[in-house]
Amino acid sequence: MTSDVLKRAPQILAPIAVAYGQRLRKFGAKPKGVLWKNREGQLLRFEVLAGILDPGLRRQVFSVNDLGCGYAALFEFLLALPGAEVSRYHGYDISEHMVRLGRARIANPRAAFTQSLIATEKADYSFVSGTYNLHLDVKAGEWTEYVKASLAQLWTKTAKGMAFNMLSVDSANRLDGLYYADGEEFLDFSARALTADVTLIDDYPLDEWTILARRQAVNGSPEPTSRAAK
Repeated sequence: MTSDVLKRAPQILAPIAVAYGQRLRKFGAKPKGVLWKNREGQLLRFEVLAGILDPGLRRQVFSVNDLGCGYAALFEFLLALPGAEVSRYHGYDISEHMVRLGRARIANPRAAFTQSLIATEKADYSFVSGTYNLHLDVKAGEWTEYVKASLAQLWTKTAKGMAFNMLSVDSANRLDGLYYADGEEFLDFSARALTADVTLIDDYPLDEWTILARRQAVNGSPEPTSRAAK
């Protein structure tokens, strides 16, 4: 089922790649260029996503998959994160313009950028930030099916943990063409299809939620599905 959905994905995603290219040409390498409101919100969501990293280690070296990497803002954030050392960064994006910009902006030899809708290399941690927000006129049910297939595929390329966010279905001000997802639905999906050690975080001041999925708990034993308390 997953492979069938992903086989149809290039046709579904083509108009979205065009839209992101147009957005990038208009706003450049800024949060608005990837449909975020401002830098402050972008940094906050990165901090929440970084919660997937092992909190028990003062220094950790890890490789990264960034699906829907945009202009590689997440890579720059991780490079500046105290105690973190990115040994290898794989940035993937459906937009040719985004990939070109990533390569032009980032000279670090540890970073590589690929135009692709799936991750092709295995990494310790995988991140998906805002990648599924824009669906234009794709029907919600079809988009949900694609998103779940995409996450399942990315999980096969993830050695330690995966963090992803989406706009919340509870958002007060919805915009046409954007995808608003039910965090509880994706918490259940993650627990069934990915791992028992999964946490939903929705207690931060943005109209979105984040899920952290780990292959095993920090102490080495599986933990039950949970959600952050509001």
